[in-house]
Amino acid sequence: MYSTDTLFCFAHRGYPKRATENTLQAITHALEFDIDGIEIDVWNVGGELMVKHDRRLGRLLPGRELLTDIAPAALRQMLLPGGEQVPTLREVLELVGNHVQLNIELKGPNCAALAAQELESYIRDNGASYEQYILSSFDHRQVYECLKLIPQVRRGVLIDGVPLDLAACAEPLEAYSLHLSLDFVCREMIADGRRRGLKSYVYTVNNPHDLYLVANMGADGVFTDEPQLVMDYNTAKAAEAIAQQVDQFGDLNQAG
Repeated sequence: MYSTDTLFCFAHRGYPKRATENTLQAITHALEFDIDGIEIDVWNVGGELMVKHDRRLGRLLPGRELLTDIAPAALRQMLLPGGEQVPTLREVLELVGNHVQLNIELKGPNCAALAAQELESYIRDNGASYEQYILSSFDHRQVYECLKLIPQVRRGVLIDGVPLDLAACAEPLEAYSLHLSLDFVCREMIADGRRRGLKSYVYTVNNPHDLYLVANMGADGVFTDEPQLVMDYNTAKAAEAIAQQVDQFGDLNQAG
């Protein structure tokens, strides 16, 4: 066997270059590619997990209110650019099915219990696998809550910086992966995570040079707005590995 050194590809908020981020249409576009995973953001809006990134209206929806001050039904009546509604977590679970991994980032407060309930319900009703999902957050208290509520689902630790103790914060969370900012990612952080048995995924990587940079640091994968970019990178790396394998066989034949 030979290593291709390819990168695990999470489509960040679906495919935001082709449809409004975090919508069913954006996710559908991402699923057209040979990606490994989808990343979405969720907020607890009136007791329902809604798929949205921003804490306040104004960028993609008119208004200035905090997302958490709006009733779910009222939020659903507002149409995003492209004419879609803000989806629920359940709608995304049903769309993604068992096609790829789904990283669910808990953006706002009080999401962990709802996420655990929704995943338990969906997995029970549809025969899905716990291993298909990752629950992640910058709020490490909620990640810890997920550990207590639904330990079968993998946990990702979001970090925007370089902690003094590097990846040590992931250990009490029994995390599966580190999700590291491109602005701060470093070889030492990735290496420390690997020593602790952690995958390292870097966000948000949209530049070919940055792909090679984080790959050379030892990253396992990336979150990207440009899935095609990562597909092209992986295709090139796989071709390189095959060419090396062919050369090795050629050298062996000559030696024989």
